[in-house]
Amino acid sequence: MIISPKHFPVGLLLALTLAAGAHAQPASTGSGQAYPVRPIRVIVPFAPGGPTDIIGRVMAAKLTEALGQQVVIDNRGGAGGNIGMAMAARAANDGYTFLLVSSSLMVNPSLYAKPGFDPIKDFIPITCVAASSNIITAHPSQPFRNAKELVAAVKASPGKYNYASPGAGTTPHLSGELMRLSLGIDIAHIPYTGAGPVVGAVLANQVTTGITAVPPAAPHIKAGSMRGIAVLAPKRSANIPDVPTATESGVNGIDSDTKQGFLAPAGTPKEVVDRMHREVMKLMQLPDVKDRMATLGFDIVADSQAAFAQTVREEIAKWGKAIREAKIRVE
Repeated sequence: MIISPKHFPVGLLLALTLAAGAHAQPASTGSGQAYPVRPIRVIVPFAPGGPTDIIGRVMAAKLTEALGQQVVIDNRGGAGGNIGMAMAARAANDGYTFLLVSSSLMVNPSLYAKPGFDPIKDFIPITCVAASSNIITAHPSQPFRNAKELVAAVKASPGKYNYASPGAGTTPHLSGELMRLSLGIDIAHIPYTGAGPVVGAVLANQVTTGITAVPPAAPHIKAGSMRGIAVLAPKRSANIPDVPTATESGVNGIDSDTKQGFLAPAGTPKEVVDRMHREVMKLMQLPDVKDRMATLGFDIVADSQAAFAQTVREEIAKWGKAIREAKIRVE
């Protein structure tokens, strides 16, 4: 005998319908299986402990809760992030590998002869998670207090002043070159091996200025042992609101920041990309995540896929121009 829906009691039929709907998933891998069905890997192309890694671990914990599968951070540092980015570019596009990366994604293709990846062709932008402004700092004994006074001092004494950066090709280094080129000033670059050594050099008054992201400098600015000269962003940092922007001091065209972007390998199913975008949007609005980002000195961006894709294109062009004009190259 063929059993049709009319043979079921109405209550039982309704219960079966609701149960089926409760187990529906908003995304699948294309094989008919609900997504995700196994752990998800997020490649961070830097060593543990840095800002990208910390943000990644905050995201991984929240995504694990939301997706019901373990989301793990896979640190693959080396070559300025190129090793990890190249690995993510070659990863299977089945929705189980993603990339969380800094502005190195947009800088390295112009900086390195063979970075090992194409930021446009090899990835699908999901969202710019957060961004941290770069900042110019100095020892309190230096004679300038803002960007306008710094530029005037450098122009009055060409060759006397310098800026320290966390290393050749970092966005703070490129910010310094952008400043040097756009303002036509004679200021020398002193590369260090990270933001920590730059902060130490500024505190010891071994360099006339330093340029880093905001987070490593903020505690010392608050303590008064370091002077914040200019935040290189359209608006002041909430972490150190008393430090003016360069634009407020009358110096334009040198804004820069360090972005943290979330991407998938090219060819990842659209429904998976859309699902991950929705989940990241939700987690970045959680109060504890907002507090953690503020503590780290990052402003939450959490933009659309289209907006982030546009940002990637614009940043590649911006930093490429600065790198070419400054004749910077890392082999």
